[in-house]
Amino acid sequence: MTIIQAVILGLVQGLCEFLPVSSSGHLLLLQNIFGITEGQTFFTVMLHLGTLLAVLIVYRKTILEILRHPFQKLTGYLLLATVPTVLIAILFKKVSPFSGFYEKAEAGKYLGVCFLITSALLIAAEKVRARGKRRGLSAMRPKDALIIGAMQGLGTLSGVSRSGSTIAGALFSGLNRKAAADFSFLLSIIAIAGGAVLEIPDALEQGLSNIPWIPLIIGMIVAFLTGLFAIRLMLRVIKKKKLVWFAVYTAVLGLLIILDQLIFHVFF
Repeated sequence: MTIIQAVILGLVQGLCEFLPVSSSGHLLLLQNIFGITEGQTFFTVMLHLGTLLAVLIVYRKTILEILRHPFQKLTGYLLLATVPTVLIAILFKKVSPFSGFYEKAEAGKYLGVCFLITSALLIAAEKVRARGKRRGLSAMRPKDALIIGAMQGLGTLSGVSRSGSTIAGALFSGLNRKAAADFSFLLSIIAIAGGAVLEIPDALEQGLSNIPWIPLIIGMIVAFLTGLFAIRLMLRVIKKKKLVWFAVYTAVLGLLIILDQLIFHVFF
């Protein structure tokens, strides 16, 4: 892996982790384009940790408040939302025939279709109209957390955006746009950290002897900096109801990937 490739991957990870376009799907696509195989899992884990640091910094005040007063509703809802995510992830990874589907998805076989799923979720989120006034984080209910967590479970598939699916789930539940984005980004802390812990054994199994450490460090720094930018950008974008443009982008990308997989076979 070259430094240029590491910068591109870090840039894509930082932007796509928080913009609703799927960081895992973009990383899978770019690693396929670049022909990166050695240390792929470990590199991906470390890029995710770079974006984790970004969300910790942006939401440091909220996180400190949670640490000072851990027994509050927001803490409970974040933990509650994690439950369906974990159950769905286990279903995908451990239970047949879902595990077979998941392995093929992780190899990129359904990447185009998963990008189209992201588009459908974003369009639906823009069209949804909740009855009554939309609620903030202080008015969340357990059902909201479960719906958002289930949507995040769907986001474990490469090409299905985690941020897009959780924000869509929050909007479906009747939360306002600011609350949807805030809860999604706070929930990403658990998701990214937990995902990294689960992926570490696979990364170690692949071996670390051939890891390009300098490109890796540079990639992490780029992912961190672009993650900071992406979070702040998304917080502004969602207030202006502009999710449809991300839906258009992921739809076009998904269709191009499907065409390549079925006809051209340039990258797949």
